[in-house]
Amino acid sequence: MSDKHTIRFEPVGIEIEAAEDETVLDAAFRQGISLMHGCREGQCSACKAFVLDGDVQMGRYSTFALADYESDEGYVLMCRAHAFSDLEIELENFDEDMIRSGLPVVTTQARIAEISDLSHDISYVRLALEDASGFRFHPGQYIDVSVPGTDERRSFSMACASPGDGALEFIIKRYPGGLFSEKLAGELAVGDPLMLTGPYGAFTLRVASDRRLVFAAGGAGMSALLALLRQMAASGSDREVVYYYGARTERDLIMNDEIAALVERLPNFTFVPCLSESWPDDWPAAHPGGATGLVTKVLADREPDLAECDVYLCGPPPMIDAALPLLDSLGVPKDQVFYDKFTITAAAAE
Repeated sequence: MSDKHTIRFEPVGIEIEAAEDETVLDAAFRQGISLMHGCREGQCSACKAFVLDGDVQMGRYSTFALADYESDEGYVLMCRAHAFSDLEIELENFDEDMIRSGLPVVTTQARIAEISDLSHDISYVRLALEDASGFRFHPGQYIDVSVPGTDERRSFSMACASPGDGALEFIIKRYPGGLFSEKLAGELAVGDPLMLTGPYGAFTLRVASDRRLVFAAGGAGMSALLALLRQMAASGSDREVVYYYGARTERDLIMNDEIAALVERLPNFTFVPCLSESWPDDWPAAHPGGATGLVTKVLADREPDLAECDVYLCGPPPMIDAALPLLDSLGVPKDQVFYDKFTITAAAAE
């Protein structure tokens, strides 16, 4: 059994206990402390922090996420850092309210209740929890699904605002050769069991803010933002929100009926579908607010006052990588930008 050490996070003054064989981030999750994080694989820099005192050893990570000079200065990625003494860590990015409202990560079993096609390459999946009372999450978070027959896991954002009926909903992009997603085309069936671990993620609505909301997503990025919209509708929110959704063609637009219902329920909600290719000749009648172009370009063209907004981004790496420098160039403060950047696994993309 590995030794355990005390970790103190500054400037919030929170302490946890961590074993040497678990990462700092996993130790925090286990104790219900929701630190800022992203991919959990050492590929992004969302969980970067500075070690003020103590002995840390790092697992493998990308130098794009943590440059060598940053490591030399004392920075670490908490998803790859192991404590080998008591530690004092200074958090770089944090939301104290979110940290203290964290939920413990649990492993639970569910069964597939429904699999259906939303488009030619996106599936809707509903999972029925065997013990709904033991699983809680914040809208916008994600879970890990254990891939049957393997030791691998894949992460998916929940599209629901709560497991009120004992079920979780997902919008999942199917990739050729995808370790889990390709199984949705026929190998997995209603009634099959799946092990889930979570919740994870910091992509949650900051309800204390009254700034105008701007959402942007592409593909299966619809899932987490749909959860936030459903949360707003359930709470009776009248906060202004505009949602830019990027797709290639009209056939790639999904959840149209659900979005239309949310437009009716939310008094200040506007939906802007963005097609990167072209609309059919009759598109104004079907989608009068629609736009042509990449979602990031439409966002820049239509939102001159983004610096006054809270911006939420969800989608594949190319979209997020294009959006972040754009927002920076437009003067949007970093603490008003929240994003969920999907991790795509090489050779078995999910």
